[in-house]
Amino acid sequence: MKASVIGATGYAGVELLRLLDGHPEAEIASITSESSTGEMISQMYPHLAGRIEKELSSMQDIEAIAAASDVIFIALPHGHAMKIGRRLRGYKTKIIDLGGDYRFKDYRVFEQWYKVKHEDPEAQAVYGLTELYRNLVKDAVLLANPGCYTTCSILALVPLLKAGLIETKGIVVDAKSGTTGAGRSLKQGSMYCSVNENFHAYGVATHRHTPEIEQIYSEFAGENVVIQFTPHLLPVDRGILSTCYAQLKEGVSDSQVADAFEAMYGDEFFIRLRGQGVCPEIKNIRASNFVDIGWQTDKRTGRVIVMSCLDNLVKGAAGQAVQNMNVMFGFDETSGLRQLPVYP
Repeated sequence: MKASVIGATGYAGVELLRLLDGHPEAEIASITSESSTGEMISQMYPHLAGRIEKELSSMQDIEAIAAASDVIFIALPHGHAMKIGRRLRGYKTKIIDLGGDYRFKDYRVFEQWYKVKHEDPEAQAVYGLTELYRNLVKDAVLLANPGCYTTCSILALVPLLKAGLIETKGIVVDAKSGTTGAGRSLKQGSMYCSVNENFHAYGVATHRHTPEIEQIYSEFAGENVVIQFTPHLLPVDRGILSTCYAQLKEGVSDSQVADAFEAMYGDEFFIRLRGQGVCPEIKNIRASNFVDIGWQTDKRTGRVIVMSCLDNLVKGAAGQAVQNMNVMFGFDETSGLRQLPVYP
């Protein structure tokens, strides 16, 4: 199966190359970069040397790329995928977008939060959080890969919302991400001297992942859910940790909470239920497609605190994209993704 990566020089794009190179059913076809066209990817990223010796092309002739590809991964910032998706309407090539263009059921929510006019509002995309929408993913032609913060936060509370164990009001999601989540482009806030030995919140009450989380929470709760979401920047390369707070409904027991998680994730290969009282750590999921979830109840406040962590470049981006590709093409869902985390 031939796979092409549009935007192969970003962190998510180059992670896709690493995973596709180890996939038993995939062959890398085209890789593109508008800023580095004509360069060899192995010169930009020497860790690929001897394995992926390919020249970066332009995506200008996207139709030709599509004709030679079974699947196209779009690893570009928001605003680009919708133009590509519109141009490739009717092509047999399947598209997996790692950006935000197709994540919302209502394109007007995208326009409100991203401040960009949607250029493909008629598109029918599937939201690709694999564990929740596997039956839809398998038939998808255009797939919206979820965001990294969203994957981590959604998986944490959806079982409790679905089971009706928590109140839908007053949910707080406090999340922290490694600096690769900010992308590869040069920004003062992600420079070494800004990040090293530092820790801070950003995008308070305005972060674009907020409505994405709310959309899925609302679907599983069966009612409109509004949350407080605050992201923070960690002085580490990889990893996301979401600590989610919700009020338990009257009379809900610890065993009911445990049963809700087991009912949804007990058979999921990539979700590791660490159990009550366990605080997951990003070191234990580094460079893997695993999600570790632990929780605790606070009898004094009546709240449940759910902690979820994942690698923002793997399960939060490239790994989940490959997982979705596996489902879309009928491969073993874990193909190319069974690697244990890198420790330490």
